Amino acid sequence: MNDYTNVLTKNERLTLALRSLYTESGYSLYKMSKFEEYELYLKNKEFLVSDNIITFTDTDGRLLALKPDVTLSIIKNSRTRENEVIKAQYNENVYRVSGSTRSFREIMQSGIECIGDIGEREVCEVVSLAAKSLSLLSSDSVLEISSLDIVDGVLDYAGIADGAKDSLLSLIEKKNEYEAKALLDTVCQSDEGKKLVLSLISLFGKPEKVLPRLEAMRVNERISSAIDMLSSVVFELDKNASGKISIDFSLLGNMKYYNGIAFRGFISGLPAAVLLGGQYDNLMTKMGKDSRGVGFAVYLDGLDRLTEL
Repeated sequence: MNDYTNVLTKNERLTLALRSLYTESGYSLYKMSKFEEYELYLKNKEFLVSDNIITFTDTDGRLLALKPDVTLSIIKNSRTRENEVIKAQYNENVYRVSGSTRSFREIMQSGIECIGDIGEREVCEVVSLAAKSLSLLSSDSVLEISSLDIVDGVLDYAGIADGAKDSLLSLIEKKNEYEAKALLDTVCQSDEGKKLVLSLISLFGKPEKVLPRLEAMRVNERISSAIDMLSSVVFELDKNASGKISIDFSLLGNMKYYNGIAFRGFISGLPAAVLLGGQYDNLMTKMGKDSRGVGFAVYLDGLDRLTEL
């Protein structure tokens, strides 16, 4: 058999390597149409990386969109039975504003989605595959991990009202400890609560440094359970994945859609993340699905910029 890999582009070779990795783990290839009804994206604009969407009117009068995202389509079309887990992988072109050019581009995107009766094992598997995907992209990579359940649990324990929660989350995301402390002085009556919230900003780095200090956060069962899950994910990464790992609670995403473990991947030479993922049980509920989900996407357009540098 002839070997044609020498005529493939770098991104094409990476796509094949990623597909092989996901296939070996039991993920079936999912194919979707270039078009979806615009209403699907309109209802979930906050979930999208960009809310700039190319639309057109079909011959039957329906407003359609060139797909800016794959996850929403997979969730929409998923049908899971009790105790069932659907494992899907994809390699699709999406149509969105590129971070490097700020203009619409056809962007190659690969990734996996795990939907259904999701537990700790499935979450650990997906995060491990994310780390392995990064290693295929570059030998110099880092996977940052967060637990939205820890963050949300700490804010609830501190008694932060919904009106102030978004402002505080924004300051945590920016690692703005000074303004966060000033805000906490007005919205939190508990000194212990203030201390725990501020520790979310100052506590980041290698797992061996961060995990032992999280023991002081075990103030209730909810937070303790979230710490156990984060510890399990890190343990699985230590066993089955290469590359650097960092814990950073400023990684939040949109908590209306995401929950639990969230993560993003960087490779040397690029300022923006080339991989984004996490648990999205809240999105599943919003879309009327009685199941859970976790997955990630690899943004291969970023690698084009790396080649240009």
